[in-house]
Amino acid sequence: MANYRIIRYADDFVVMVSGDRHHAEELREEVSAVLAPLGLRLAPEKTAVVHIDEGFDFLGFHIRRQRKRGTRKWYVYTKPSRKAIQSVKDKVSERTYRSTRYQNLDDVLRGVNQVTGGWANHFRYGVSKATFGAVDHHAWNRLMRWIRAKYAGKSKLSMAEMRRRFCDVGWRFAHNGVVFTGASSVAVTRYRYRGSSIATPWTPEPQAT
Repeated sequence: MANYRIIRYADDFVVMVSGDRHHAEELREEVSAVLAPLGLRLAPEKTAVVHIDEGFDFLGFHIRRQRKRGTRKWYVYTKPSRKAIQSVKDKVSERTYRSTRYQNLDDVLRGVNQVTGGWANHFRYGVSKATFGAVDHHAWNRLMRWIRAKYAGKSKLSMAEMRRRFCDVGWRFAHNGVVFTGASSVAVTRYRYRGSSIATPWTPEPQAT
């Protein structure tokens, strides 16, 4: 009996094999043969055969089996990939370049929140809590330097004055009712497989009673 499940992605998919490398390579050739009559082919630069302990990137996630810290148990972890993390950091940096200093702080905060919040929504189903914190740390430092550069005036803006003027609770930046929420405002939720409950063309219709 087949043990596969349907994964609904447009053109990206992962095939997992319980066996050796040559089994995976043989299956890759079978997949190519199935796609060929449809006018499709595997992209060589995006297709790789790897061991789960090596890990691989898929849709922005890095999936890899690792030993849980402090134990002898091994689990498959799904985390934001390095490329995805660098991408959101670059977007935050773009929103806080010196060329944006003509904007009001609340507009900059709103833009950074949109970038980090939208990114975190995509990655909330992974092991992402620590990564969200790292992204927020980067964003906070960029905002801190942006504020000090914009409002320094003739003298350097001290940290105490910056906190008094531009923070509401602790060191949370806020201005004109807009607060920095960042990626950590998005709760991490483990993904639940719902393939058996989402309707497909092969789902039998309920019988009339």
